[in-house]
Amino acid sequence: MLAAAAALTLSACGGSGGDGGKDDDAPKAKGPNLKGQTVSVAAVWSGPEKDAFRKVLDAFEESTGAKVTLVPAQDPIIGFLESKVAGGGQPDVAMLPQVGAIEQAVANGWAKPLGKGAEEALTTNYSKGWADLGSVDGTPYGVYFKAANKSLVWYNTAVFENAGVEEPKTWDEFLKAAQTVFDSGVTPVSVAGADGWTLTDWFENVYLSQAGPEKYDQLAKHEIKWTDASVTKALETLADLFGNKDFLAGGQSGALQTEFPASVTQTFTGGDQPKAGMVFEGDFVSINIGQTDAEIGTDAKVFPFPAVGENSPAVVGGDAAVALKESKGAQALLTFLAGPESAEIWAKEGGFLSPNKAVDTAAYPNDVQRDIAEALIAAGDDIRFDMSDQAPQAFGGTPGKGEWKALQDFLKNPKDVAGTQKALERAAAAAYKE
Repeated sequence: MLAAAAALTLSACGGSGGDGGKDDDAPKAKGPNLKGQTVSVAAVWSGPEKDAFRKVLDAFEESTGAKVTLVPAQDPIIGFLESKVAGGGQPDVAMLPQVGAIEQAVANGWAKPLGKGAEEALTTNYSKGWADLGSVDGTPYGVYFKAANKSLVWYNTAVFENAGVEEPKTWDEFLKAAQTVFDSGVTPVSVAGADGWTLTDWFENVYLSQAGPEKYDQLAKHEIKWTDASVTKALETLADLFGNKDFLAGGQSGALQTEFPASVTQTFTGGDQPKAGMVFEGDFVSINIGQTDAEIGTDAKVFPFPAVGENSPAVVGGDAAVALKESKGAQALLTFLAGPESAEIWAKEGGFLSPNKAVDTAAYPNDVQRDIAEALIAAGDDIRFDMSDQAPQAFGGTPGKGEWKALQDFLKNPKDVAGTQKALERAAAAAYKE
């Protein structure tokens, strides 16, 4: 029923056009007739992600008759779009990877509100939490097409079986499981400390679960300082892991030299004697596992980030489609991306997660990814967007600076909680002021 409603919405938003379908060359699918029109879409995706998104756009072309041009963008995409807008050559639609990017596009006067069809599809197929993430001051601008569940821990099943441990549900159980894995002869945790963004994700999951969503929102907006007692508590909790060199593959110094792809592959190579038994990160870890001989669901499994407080956290990321031109084609594409068909196309390709609750989870290629998708939908409005992605880029998204640098220094010396907080607050105060 939801799929049918989305299809009807797509038809309604554009009208049939032309001669009522008598033209043999007219689109046969249910989209509006956009034959002869070109729609340009900017995205930073490359490689397999770009190829999968191209298949989604091909389906839109088939359904409407439009020609879709995929414009390769550089990251940060806001800087890329700024030059395009200045020259009058902005794309019809841009895939924006941060809440802050949507807000900036609106503040700059670039973004166009969702049309009636796209807004109806959004309301039908998405939870209020996801709809709110794409809205600014109550007006919906973005459709979150691709999501990331960033509250997952992946593990080598052979290591867990040999150690005789179960999937932990709480932070205390997680630390106990880590000790048991270590006692079995395998270093328990792989940390990608060379990439500061993974450390922000570690902190955000601990903080959201321990301090709660209200504090999380306040810290994300810098309404409370990074010297707050809630941050102290979260860092002290994280130090229980980061401060134990036996728990980290390569110790603190080794972790600081480990980039994200290697943090995954070293967990799933070497059979039951890998360099680590577990690795934390989002659903996209599956792409890197695919570069090893490990099979997801058999050799590699996943559990939710353990509850530090009352509940397990639900930290998410995602890419939202936003119209930058007032065009029929742009709104039709947003409506299509807000429906289940478009997401199911990419879901079958793997390396994808949709926040669209109308998507048939049978489209996902294996039970593990299916379970991750269902957990994301079940989280409903309790999700919280990646905090560093909400922050000014100078603080939350620049290598060697801001939060990335402060948390790398913390990984190097987990005892210096107070110094870490002062460094975080100095960087945040400067960045938010700018």
